[in-house]
Amino acid sequence: MTDDRAGRVVWITGLSGAGKSTLAHEFVAELRNHAQPVVMLDGDELREVFGAATANSQNHGREGRLALAMQYAHLCKVIAAQGLTVVIATISLFREVHAWNRTHLPGYFEVYLKVPVEELRRRDPKGIYRRFYAGELQNVAGLDVSIDEPTAADWVVEFEPDRPVQTLTDDLLHRFYKRKLV
Repeated sequence: MTDDRAGRVVWITGLSGAGKSTLAHEFVAELRNHAQPVVMLDGDELREVFGAATANSQNHGREGRLALAMQYAHLCKVIAAQGLTVVIATISLFREVHAWNRTHLPGYFEVYLKVPVEELRRRDPKGIYRRFYAGELQNVAGLDVSIDEPTAADWVVEFEPDRPVQTLTDDLLHRFYKRKLV
């Protein structure tokens, strides 16, 4: 049960390079333009905050990633309880996390950016896929670390090559307001 003062949580998920942070930043900017109190959380930054970003970290395997994702979810709950909208961009593709979020996060809205691995390899902003396929990197979500695609995402965004981020942002805003989440 959530109280009327509780905020909302928009959980934007997908594999590395899917565009989670890009969409989240644009969406947050639009919410701020509409005078909405919002907090942006990014999985890469959170890994650093929670001490999991070191090269020899043991947190890159499935169990470590799952534990971090649950920490992210709990943080979202704490922030949303203060009446803020939380927009989080994180891989966190685990059924346990999705189920916990649906039960415990106020106004939970899950967005899954479904992008084919071939496109992720082409984009590869952090060089993750290149290094994985060169044998220089292990524990890559969706490659050698199993993930769970969301089964009940509120919005599954199938990849379309030429769709601008502003179109996605406008679509997300429409869906967000339609659900009376703000």
